[in-house]
Amino acid sequence: MKFLQTEIAGVVVVELERRSDERGYFARQWCAEEFTRAGLNPALSQINTARSTAAGTLRGIHYQKAPNAEAKLVRCVRGTVYDVAVDLRPDSPTFRHSFGIELDDASGRMLYIPEGCGHAYLTLTPDSDLVYQASVPYAPASATGLRYDDPAFAIVWPGPINVISTQDRGWPAFDAASVAA
Repeated sequence: MKFLQTEIAGVVVVELERRSDERGYFARQWCAEEFTRAGLNPALSQINTARSTAAGTLRGIHYQKAPNAEAKLVRCVRGTVYDVAVDLRPDSPTFRHSFGIELDDASGRMLYIPEGCGHAYLTLTPDSDLVYQASVPYAPASATGLRYDDPAFAIVWPGPINVISTQDRGWPAFDAASVAA
């Protein structure tokens, strides 16, 4: 695997190192030892999958507060999404910055999102499937979110938002005090 640091500390693009032959390819998509050497949290508590049937489906911005903050490794295994990490760590030099990247089934590229960062994505094709690994179990009492269109994050979504849940549309605007709590 190749680990490519982004402008947000701890948010890392992970690229597969494919070994190809006439059959296709083989690649490792997760290895605790390699993640540890790269300075990433190698804990794996659960693996989630999500399907969005329509292009233009937006999910997020989601995160879990301490003591259940989670790291995620996100991969699009079908279709194409624009995946976004938002730095919600008040002590970080990139606090409130966002980083977005296209993930698709062809590249196999993944996005590692550390504890203290929010996550959102917009599907760019219909029938897009994501698989993401989480470092801790889902904890409903710690699960929360922020508005996908909050000017505090300046996210430029690369397409129209056609489908969004009532919950995601209703998340509050950013408030530094509530994120730090």
